[in-house]
Amino acid sequence: MNGADTAWIIVATALVLFMTLPGLALFYGGLVRARNVLSVFMHCYAIACLMSVLWLAFGYSIAFGGGETGYWGGLDKAFLNGVTVDSLSGTLPEILFFAFQMTFAIITPALIVGAYVERVGFGFVLLFSALWMLLCYAPVVHWIWGGGMLADGGIFGDNGVKDFAGGIVVHETAGIAALLIAVFLGPRKNQKTPPHNPGYVMIGAAMLWVGWFGFNGGSQLAADGGAALALTVTHISAATASLTWALWEKIKYGKASLVGLVTGTIAGLASITPASGFVGPIEALAIGAIAGVLCQEAVTLVRNVLKIDDTLDVFAVHGVGGIFGTIMIAVFGAGSWAAQLGSLAIVGVFTVVVTVVLIFVVKAITPLRVDAETETNGLDLSVHGERAYDHSS
Repeated sequence: MNGADTAWIIVATALVLFMTLPGLALFYGGLVRARNVLSVFMHCYAIACLMSVLWLAFGYSIAFGGGETGYWGGLDKAFLNGVTVDSLSGTLPEILFFAFQMTFAIITPALIVGAYVERVGFGFVLLFSALWMLLCYAPVVHWIWGGGMLADGGIFGDNGVKDFAGGIVVHETAGIAALLIAVFLGPRKNQKTPPHNPGYVMIGAAMLWVGWFGFNGGSQLAADGGAALALTVTHISAATASLTWALWEKIKYGKASLVGLVTGTIAGLASITPASGFVGPIEALAIGAIAGVLCQEAVTLVRNVLKIDDTLDVFAVHGVGGIFGTIMIAVFGAGSWAAQLGSLAIVGVFTVVVTVVLIFVVKAITPLRVDAETETNGLDLSVHGERAYDHSS
């Protein structure tokens, strides 16, 4: 065990949890109507709790167990069977590696929340998120990070796919799942209302930015120069994408908005995530500059051309950003084209199949969408019996 590595990953684990609670909750919560903000908080918080238990029970073992098939890790480490305080994963206590990866298993299904806010059934959120994490996310983790079929020595030979912190594992899977749920849900009855609290959006985005240092920097799994580089290029990409998103908004619409600026931040962060361990500051500058425009145009495509109500643009920002960053690893020569594109395709098809099957299964058990009256009155009061703002008090 290395004490410095351990200390850094303890901090990084806290930072990644901070991304979901409270960062993502505030970012998403500010973007919806006031009558639905508590439902968004509820989704993020409940998912964090449920994924933690399921990661302990089965998720960690599926992702990082000793299965030799290359497709899944088996159940030999279910409920952390055989893992003690003295067990090591590299230079880290394995129990810490478990906790660090648990925070990734929390935020990935939580990202999908943005696609279905304001009209989804709460039971569907919990059951779908649980099954999706175990049957889609955890196997993909094993394929790429757990020594499975897409890693070095797998189907792409000695040089497997390069995904430093989750461009494919987190952002592609969550983005595709979000888009599919949005298609099955159908659009909201009222799509024209503006974000109820842009201040929440900015604060949440700022928390995500800070937390992302743990997300990407922690993925080095060591306290060394590689972690410092990952942290630095993450910041550069986020800052650049924020500026190019705002500039492109100004050129197209005449005004640059706060919500646009901070959405650009998230686009830059998602795009640099897979590449953060493989590129330098200049490459990060290029990735961020392109991401701010590319992801904004993807928003326009999904909303206006495809007419899909992915409410908070999960696919356009996270999905497109993660896919773009994964491809840029090959562009900059840090990974093979076959492995990068092949893995994107394999994981993409797998995510589509698993997500569609789960949508049909789960909606047969619990309603996918709330009724029209509940949607009109807002999920906060109708589903959870609470209001975010009581103006009579």
